[in-house]
Amino acid sequence: MSLSMTDQERLDELEAQAESAYAEMYDNPTAAAARYSDAKEALYDAIGLAQRLGKMDVASRLDARLAHIKAVFRSQFAGIG
Repeated sequence: MSLSMTDQERLDELEAQAESAYAEMYDNPTAAAARYSDAKEALYDAIGLAQRLGKMDVASRLDARLAHIKAVFRSQFAGIG
């Protein structure tokens, strides 16, 4: 990895982090709340970056993904712990 990332690379990395955290919710249900928090944080950062870059279509797609992850967590994991 280079020392300096482009904005697109950072956006891609944030989205990948969110998807990884989402997958880990299923891999380790006892840590689901922590991974859910990680996924939300990465997506909030990605949405903000996309908006700053004027990529409103990407921001909208990421916002929809965030809503989906929230709904999944609430329906499948909220009672764990």
